[in-house]
Amino acid sequence: MSKYFQESVDLHRLLRGKWAIRSKVPLQNSDDLSRAYSPGVAAVSSHISENPSSSYELTMKGNSVAIVSDGSSVLGLGDIGPQAALPVMEGKAILFKEFADIDGVPLVIDAISVEDIVTTVKAIAPTFGGINLEDIAAPKCFQIEKELQDIGIPVFHDDQHGTAIVLLAALLNACKVTQKPIESLQVVINGAGAAGTAIASLLRCVGQDANVCVPVEDVLVCDSTGIISRDRDNLNPEKTKLLAYSNRHNRNGSLLDALKDADVFIGVSKGNLLTGDDIKLMNKDPIILAMANPIPEIMPDEAIKAGASVVGTGRSDFPNQVNNVLAFPGIFRGALDARATRISEGMKIAAAHALADCVNHIDASHVLPDALNRDVARKIADAVKARAIEENLQRPE
Repeated sequence: MSKYFQESVDLHRLLRGKWAIRSKVPLQNSDDLSRAYSPGVAAVSSHISENPSSSYELTMKGNSVAIVSDGSSVLGLGDIGPQAALPVMEGKAILFKEFADIDGVPLVIDAISVEDIVTTVKAIAPTFGGINLEDIAAPKCFQIEKELQDIGIPVFHDDQHGTAIVLLAALLNACKVTQKPIESLQVVINGAGAAGTAIASLLRCVGQDANVCVPVEDVLVCDSTGIISRDRDNLNPEKTKLLAYSNRHNRNGSLLDALKDADVFIGVSKGNLLTGDDIKLMNKDPIILAMANPIPEIMPDEAIKAGASVVGTGRSDFPNQVNNVLAFPGIFRGALDARATRISEGMKIAAAHALADCVNHIDASHVLPDALNRDVARKIADAVKARAIEENLQRPE
């Protein structure tokens, strides 16, 4: 057991969790009370009633994000339920605060169906400037996010899009290392869940034009059965949708068949899946982004020994950590600053390019900035805000 496991339990017990509420105003005398609550607060409520958009300036709404989870797909732990997911959501909240000065509010909900989760989020939405969906299992996470896109505030499933954005940034810089044009890449993604689907969509520029995004040549998505192709009769609706923008030549076979002549392997699946011999099936100087946690699909040293040019994982003890904290604080900061009504594909791509540009000296061990780099969120926020304004996604006054 990692030494951090017991230390983390001890820390949480000592502090009774990581997240707390604090007041911004003093309550030392009757004047303080009258301004913060009765009678003065009635004037604030009346003002918002007449001018709803003023809630962004007069309440917590303009700087708050609800972190919503049903605990059905917690990284590395699976379906552990809402109560057990709460420590993870608290962790997300303190990352929002630390990196983007956003007040993230953990909200775990005891709901199972898509309809119940959607109804709950819509009911709480007036309180918040954005909704971060977290650790909700596929395929229901896709439907939940889709049904919440028109509630007037940004709704973003981080397990999908945060991962995809950071990965795209890593790939943009890895292409500079290998001198391979991104549009020439043959990419294999192992794992057809939330992250794998979003990565495939972003790499193929679904919903974007050539002025915004350059798509990779092709993406093969693999699940536990093998390559997702039009010849398979065991695909659920979400996997079938993948075929609209993946596997252009309808290849069939196993993961190893997919790796033949591939330039990039992206793993969002399980550890110890590949060997050095498997990497040798790929084109020269392959890019390996093996993100299974805590054990990646292949360990970096083995991949490099087999000829990999750039290797990234989800772990902080290896170079090129693909960590969502590099993306979501800045994305929501930019969306809140723009008072955006949603987070568009263009905003995601702008975030990926801004993140890639945060690396000053790119080499095989540095295609992403350090996860603790405090400058990243602001640079992403500026790019996301600008893109939201350009796309006219600002909330009407």
